[in-house]
Order: sequence, then structure tokens, then C-alpha cells
Amino acid sequence: MLAVLRRVGQALLTLAAAGALVFGMLAVTPGDPAQRVLQARGILDPTPVAVSAVRAELRLDDPLPVRFGQWAGDAVRGDLGVSWRTGRPVGTEFSDRLPATLRLTVTALGLAVAAALLLGTVAALGAGRWPDTVARGIALGALVVPSFVLGVVLIDVLVVRIGLGRVIADGTWSTVFLPAAVLALGSVATWSRILRTSLLEAGSAAHLRVAAARGAGPVRRLLVHQLPNAIAPFLTMVGLGTAALIGGAAVVESVFTWPGVGRFTVEAINARDMPVIVGFTLVALVTYVLASLVIDLLCAWIDPRLRSPR
Repeated sequence: MLAVLRRVGQALLTLAAAGALVFGMLAVTPGDPAQRVLQARGILDPTPVAVSAVRAELRLDDPLPVRFGQWAGDAVRGDLGVSWRTGRPVGTEFSDRLPATLRLTVTALGLAVAAALLLGTVAALGAGRWPDTVARGIALGALVVPSFVLGVVLIDVLVVRIGLGRVIADGTWSTVFLPAAVLALGSVATWSRILRTSLLEAGSAAHLRVAAARGAGPVRRLLVHQLPNAIAPFLTMVGLGTAALIGGAAVVESVFTWPGVGRFTVEAINARDMPVIVGFTLVALVTYVLASLVIDLLCAWIDPRLRSPR
């Protein structure tokens, strides 16, 4: 219990520090936010009175510590401010698009985990032989090709030329596979190599020689003895990669016109809509910290050696 509380405390401290950094990014943005808000509302030449009214509305004249306290309190309650571009609450904009993004990222996560487990296991079983070479080549190819390039190529080849799927994804399950596969590829490359290395390290343990002497075959030794000891580093990478999937979703959603939070954030970047940009950054940070906490606790549950204070 003490170890769990310690990890939860570390996660809360990390979230507090991340929140301070995000607020700092919002505070040091060049230009007058009030003028950008008015311009987003269609007032290209705002009067000083209008600018002063918006500054009062956004509480921009309050001292910085007061503004941080107000912003942090609002963020804890789920209030991420109002989009300068649409005039709607950022939380509402995100919640409208969250189902599509969750559909994409959950599918990509499932594909990445399944493919990484398969490639990593095959590479470990055939270490130094052709299965290892093939798995390494697939992982390397997935790692070096940018997701936006691969997305454009797949749309041109599979959708436009062959006629599989649709050019414009509508956010439903029927169009999720292609963008999810593109989003998952980068993670597959890293996770499969981590799993291969961990399996080979676990394979050098003395008790595996005993298992082999008792007649256990290579597949049984790998699945029953090596995999439980090698899964912790793999799960750690999966946890850390979850936030990376969310960040990568912004590019993939834009390429496939997927109606999710990432595409909305890219549009906000083009419009310099800071509340949306900061809100997306904060959500990604919270997801990263929570995923790391869950994976940390899960690894400690799987491997009791990780439960002692570090």
C-alpha cells in the first residue's frame, strides 16, 4: 500500500509540474490574446474599449499567480477555457470529437500491441536466423517511414487505385482500420524490438536450462517462463507510448480527415487558437502520467521485485 501511495504521489506532483509548464506556455504567448479573440470573432480592427472588455472577460489584468490559481482550478474542474476561433468551450469541442479519437487510438493501440507481441516473439524464437531478420526489417521499415507519408501513399494505392475503403474517413468503425494501422506502425517498431531484447535476456536464466532438461520445448519455455519475466519492460513502453499515440493521432487524423480532437487541434494551431492548443497539450500530459501510473502499478503487481522503493 505504501508503494502505491508513493507512486500516486509522484504522479500528482508530475501533473502539478506539467500544469505549471502548460500555463507558462499560455502566459508567454506573444501578442495580445484579447485582440486575437476579437479577430477570431470577426472584428479585425477592434477598438480599445472592446479590447479592454475582452481582457476583463479573460482576467488578463490579474496578477500572474492569481491567474494561475484560477486557471488551475478551472482545469481541475474540466474547464479548459473558450476557443478563440469558435467561441465554444474547449471541453465541449473536445467532447464532441473525443469518441472518434478514442475509436482511432484504441484500435491503433490494439493493433500495435498484437503486432509487437507477434513480431517480438517470432524474432526471439528465431534469433540470428531468417525470422529474426524479417521481423527486424519490418520493424525498421515501420520506424523510418513517417506516418503522414505512409498515410498519403496508402490512400493513393489502396483507396484511390484499388478502391478499398473511402478517401474521407467519417470517424466510424467502418473506416477506422487504415488510419489506425498507420498510427500503430511506429509503435510496433519500437515495442517489438524491446520485447525481443527482453525475451532474449530472460532466456539466459538458469531455470530455463532446468525446464529444457525436463523436456519443455522452445515455444513452451518462451511463453511460460520467458514472457512473464520479459513483459514488464514491454508494458512500460506501451504505457509511455499511449500518449505518443494521442500526439501522433493529430497528424494521422489530418491526413485521413478523421473528425477527431487531433485534427481539430491542428486547425487550432493554424489559427493560433491557444486555449485549444493548451487544452490538447494538457490532456496529452494527463493521459501520459495516468498511463505511466497504471503501467507502473501493473508491472509491480506482475513482478514483485519492482514493489520495493527505488
